Amino acid sequence: MSRTIVGESLPNIPWEDKPTNCREAVWRYSKNPIIKRNPGPKAARVFNSAVIPYQGRFVGVFRADTRNMRPQLFFGESPDGLSWKIEPDEIQWQNEAGETIQNSYAYDPRLLKVEDTYYIIWCDDFPGPSIGMGKTKDFITYVKMESPLMPFNRNGVLFPRKINGLYAMLSRPSDSGHTPFGDIILSYSPDLTFWGKHRLVMQRRGLSWWQGTKIGAGPTPIETTEGWLLFYHGVITTCNGYVYSMGAALLDLDNPDKVLFRTRDYLATPEEDYETNGFVPNVFFPCATLTDAATGRIAIYYGAADTYTALAFTQVDQLIEYIKNNSEIF
Repeated sequence: MSRTIVGESLPNIPWEDKPTNCREAVWRYSKNPIIKRNPGPKAARVFNSAVIPYQGRFVGVFRADTRNMRPQLFFGESPDGLSWKIEPDEIQWQNEAGETIQNSYAYDPRLLKVEDTYYIIWCDDFPGPSIGMGKTKDFITYVKMESPLMPFNRNGVLFPRKINGLYAMLSRPSDSGHTPFGDIILSYSPDLTFWGKHRLVMQRRGLSWWQGTKIGAGPTPIETTEGWLLFYHGVITTCNGYVYSMGAALLDLDNPDKVLFRTRDYLATPEEDYETNGFVPNVFFPCATLTDAATGRIAIYYGAADTYTALAFTQVDQLIEYIKNNSEIF
C-alpha cells in the first residue's frame, strides 16, 4: 500500500504489472498502441490527448487530426481506460454568453477537475499558437473561456487546486512556428481570467542533451507528500530532426517554481515502432495520467509519433526514489 499520492483511490485504474526483466522506472503497456489510425469517420490520427475518471468509467478529450489535416478536439469514453469510443464529430463550443463559436484548430489538450468543474486547456489559434481554455460540468455543454495568456504559447497545464489562494498554470512561451526553444513558466490567477506573477520554473539547458532544445509540461501535476510530481517532455535536435522524450520533476508544494528534484536522464524515449515510425517520427509525448492513491499506481497516456495513443505505467514510490537518485537541477 502507498499513501504518497494525495488524492482518491481508483481501483479500476488501467494497469499492467512491471515485467520481471524491466529495469526502468516506467514501462509500456504490452498491447500498445491503444488507439490506432482512423478511429472515426473524421479522425485520421488520435494522439496527445487527455483522460479522466468520470461516474465509474473514463472519459477523455482527444486531439484528432482530421482528414483535412487540421486538428480538433473530440470527446471519447471508455469502460476500462483501454478501449475507447471516439465520437464522430468534434466538440461544439459556446462562449460565456451561450453563443456557438468555432475553433480554427485545437490540439494537445489537458483535462482536469477543480472543485465541481472540469477544465480543458489546449493549444488554440489567437491568431497563432496560444493557450485556449474551456470548461464543462457534464461533457455535454462546453464553454470556452477567455484566453489565459498572450500568444505565442503552448503546453498550458493547470494545477488541480489553488496554491496559496491562487490558481496556478504552467506554460511554454514560444513562437508561431515549430519553436526551436522553450522553458517552463509558472503563472498565477485569482479568478482564471487575469494572470500574472510569472515565474521561471525550469530551463532547457544542461548536460542532459535529450532536453537541450526545449521542454514543456505534460499531464496535470500530481500532488504527493514529496511535492508536485510533474511529467514533462524534453526535445533534442538531431541531424534527423526533433526527438521527444519524457522526464519528471518534483516541485515544492507551496512554491512550485522551486524545483526539488529533476531527472538527469530521460524516463522514456522513442524506441518502439509505433513511437519511432509515424506521421512525425520519434515522439513520446505525455499528456495525461490516472492515479490510484491506495496503491501509488500511475497510468501515463502519451502520444506516439503524432499518430497513436499509447499507455505506460509507473509506481509513485519507485518513481520518486528514481528521480531523487538520478537528479540534476540547473
